[in-house]
Amino acid sequence: MKIAQPIDWPENVTGARTVQEQLRSRVITENRLGAVNTVAGVDVGFEEKGKITRAAVAVLRFPQLNLVEQAIARQPTRFPYIPGYLSFREIPALLAALANITTTPDLILCDGQGLAHPRRFGIACHLGVLTGLPTIGVAKSRLIGTHDEPGTTKGSWTPLMDKEEVVGAVLRTRDNVSPLYVSVGHRIDLQTAIEYVLRCTTRYRLPETTRRAHRLASG
Repeated sequence: MKIAQPIDWPENVTGARTVQEQLRSRVITENRLGAVNTVAGVDVGFEEKGKITRAAVAVLRFPQLNLVEQAIARQPTRFPYIPGYLSFREIPALLAALANITTTPDLILCDGQGLAHPRRFGIACHLGVLTGLPTIGVAKSRLIGTHDEPGTTKGSWTPLMDKEEVVGAVLRTRDNVSPLYVSVGHRIDLQTAIEYVLRCTTRYRLPETTRRAHRLASG
């Protein structure tokens, strides 16, 4: 997959925040999806006590969810762990991993936030804007916002609200288990994002895209 790496990558919070504020206007929150025949999961782990970022991408056929292709990339970690700036720590290696696959996925599910972010520019938005691909943020925990508890059955969801704005959905992906936090990344709307997350989820809490990528990223 052809990937253009940003030339100047910020090394501190001030520079990172400037990038977020510059790029967030490029996020498209409506459906610009073509036919979805492949879905990808991306995830990141760390080696050598955090000095090395290990990024993984797993591409699955959709809707069958069987593996098409996978790749790993390792790079020196460039940015510290700071909540709200996850993408600057993870995306350089993720872009390298995406460059190692031959299949351009039709949709990417990211292990992290999209619009459900203080500046409406989480890792799913950032990756989507840089690649031009449709993306969804699928997080295991809440970064911002308030919500009511969704129903206990798979498919139940409630809006995630921040400053009177719907920034995502709190989605039950399996009966009687903790929900996931789904938000728009790029080139998709929230209802469609919810539908794809559910269609990528089988008998586990996490989508198969995330599960595959996590196993690769964790070694």
